[in-house]
Amino acid sequence: MNTIALLRRVGAELLGTGLLVTVVVGSGIAAARLSTDSGLQLLENSIATALGLAVLILLLGPVSGAHFNPVVSLADTLLDRRHGTGMPLPLSVFYIVAQVAGAILGAMLANAMFEIPTSIATTARATAGTFLAEIVATAGLVLLIFGLARARRTAPTIAAAVGAYIGAAYWFTSSTSFANPAVTIGRIFTDTFAGIAPTSVLPFLAAQLFGAGIGVALAVLLFPRATVTADDLAVTRTLTDPKEAS
Repeated sequence: MNTIALLRRVGAELLGTGLLVTVVVGSGIAAARLSTDSGLQLLENSIATALGLAVLILLLGPVSGAHFNPVVSLADTLLDRRHGTGMPLPLSVFYIVAQVAGAILGAMLANAMFEIPTSIATTARATAGTFLAEIVATAGLVLLIFGLARARRTAPTIAAAVGAYIGAAYWFTSSTSFANPAVTIGRIFTDTFAGIAPTSVLPFLAAQLFGAGIGVALAVLLFPRATVTADDLAVTRTLTDPKEAS
């Protein structure tokens, strides 16, 4: 992969993850200002996040695969190594660094748009229930992405399915489904509706990594024959010329 292609892909991951966190945090701030009912606030936040995520996957998938999530990048690296089709480890490292940086910048951007000072969140979220919820949410997300990829579903299908899953998981998990280490870290930097206190972050990250491992294992068990990787589905084989992203 040449330098320009690498920068394009890493830049897309930074931009996409940043905009995703901007949607999550910004819609949370707007919801808190528009509504006093907590259920309505969560509904507004979840709808905006589900739609925004699907749009970002469709927009940036042809460039980087639209991972926007370190566990997706790690799973793509690990899951198909035996076939030589997974993401190279150095590229995965670049992706993860870009995702974390983008998430932090995205939270700061949302704060700025609503004229809220960037500060460290104080909302404690770590409990036994939310730890289990993050395992379930992340396992389901990883299984969904790589299951659909191995079943050769199209990029628009994956975008819609991932957005729908995250929107639903806001409601069926007690943690409201962070399911993303980069987004979790980014949400430290906003003391608003979507914020998470630093003391809650390590349990969330541990649960997400554990859940990702379960998701990978389920993907291998249920879809043993990899016909295409998640990166291939979103980026090169479906939407663009394979040479363009190489």
